[in-house]
Amino acid sequence: MKEKIRIGITHGDFNGISYEIIMKTFSDMAINEFVTPVIYGSSKAAAYYRKTLHMEYFNFNPINDASEANARKTNIINVSDNVKVEIGVHSPAAGKSSVQALDAAVADLQNEKIDLIVTCPVDKSNSHSESYTFSGHTEYLAEKFKTEDYMMLMVSDFMKVGFVTGNIPFAKIAESINRELIVSKLSIINNCLKKDFQIRAPRIAVLSLNPHNGDMGMLGDEEINIIRPAIEEAKANGILAFGTYAPDGFFASGEFSNFDAILSMHYDQGMIPFRSIGLSKGVNYTAGLPIVRTSPAHGTGYDIAGKGIAQPSSLRDAIFLAAEIYNNRRLQNEIEANPLKQRVNYQHKALE
Repeated sequence: MKEKIRIGITHGDFNGISYEIIMKTFSDMAINEFVTPVIYGSSKAAAYYRKTLHMEYFNFNPINDASEANARKTNIINVSDNVKVEIGVHSPAAGKSSVQALDAAVADLQNEKIDLIVTCPVDKSNSHSESYTFSGHTEYLAEKFKTEDYMMLMVSDFMKVGFVTGNIPFAKIAESINRELIVSKLSIINNCLKKDFQIRAPRIAVLSLNPHNGDMGMLGDEEINIIRPAIEEAKANGILAFGTYAPDGFFASGEFSNFDAILSMHYDQGMIPFRSIGLSKGVNYTAGLPIVRTSPAHGTGYDIAGKGIAQPSSLRDAIFLAAEIYNNRRLQNEIEANPLKQRVNYQHKALE
């Protein structure tokens, strides 16, 4: 029997819904059958929410180090001492604590005390400081693990969406897009789908930047001069990339269901349909990293914090997806080390 996956979960912004969705997730003991959770957060904040949400029946197991984690309990490592919970309030203290939790979890991940990481939502504006200048978790993790080729990939049962440009001002989107960047992002998605999702020949749709695909250059020439040449270069490299597709018709017609992933030119272009079609479902996955990191596809939920109505489905999905990808990578590593096992594995799948 294989050991359970040791999963580190950062508490994010403690003034939001993080502790509610953590407790609701691990109230279902079935999830503890395959993962050992280690929460990086605040024992004080956890106790506060247990009382506020009338969830005194839920117990965290306090530990000092991830190596002490009890495989049958929801463990918590206290990374913040000076905690004042102000439900639904934008607080610099909460931002500082979210960074402390992230630092501690990443250190343990680097030291192999945990196997993967799931990050609860943060408020980017209050976590930013002189010592933490990153625009988000993705950029922070890329630097920590010395990775240049990475991207945010939104994952749900309906679709997988990656982005050429991330969280940048809208006015800078067009000038940031170039052929080399698009080819790089297509390569990241292609490799991720093969390695992390076990899709042998993934099909990737590429969206246009301008309305109506640029209307033959009348509404912009990025499709003609940049995006389509990038698609052709990717095809020459063995990547099954198709497009460009005008986003409105592509999503409205349901054509997105014919592809394994979609490459969007900017954040809103892909995120709006992703959220609209998937509703509360969805996971934020950082593709291209040597480690596995996922996050719920929602924010801090200040408006509903402390009310007992937050849904844990996205956090639960993030945990399941992280564990699935971790196992897929482990299997892939075993196959690469033993080519005979690869043939046996494919034969087995063919019989299923």
